[in-house]
Amino acid sequence: MNPELVLVLSNAPDELLAKRIAHYLVEEHLAACVNLGAPGLSMYMWQGQMEGTSEIPLTIKTTRARVPDVIHKIKSLHPYEVPEILVLPVIGGFEPYAVWVHEQTQAPAT
Repeated sequence: MNPELVLVLSNAPDELLAKRIAHYLVEEHLAACVNLGAPGLSMYMWQGQMEGTSEIPLTIKTTRARVPDVIHKIKSLHPYEVPEILVLPVIGGFEPYAVWVHEQTQAPAT
């Protein structure tokens, strides 16, 4: 298993922004694939107030080397002051898929 493979979890406040984030991440080779989940209700405390917001979950498949650029891109597109961006290591999986993720996240040759 490629030890470089990671999942980045994030969200977007609506489907249009979720698609925009996914599009940029994949087009710029920052992620091999981004899954957009069904809208769900997120409950959290923000600045001392209980919030309940509908959000679209994002599961981003990338490599550890691309994480700083993924974080930067999400922050540049996201309206939240503190967007959710969590990086999770992948400890196993189907090797050909890991190789594909690695290939897709390489910067294109110029």
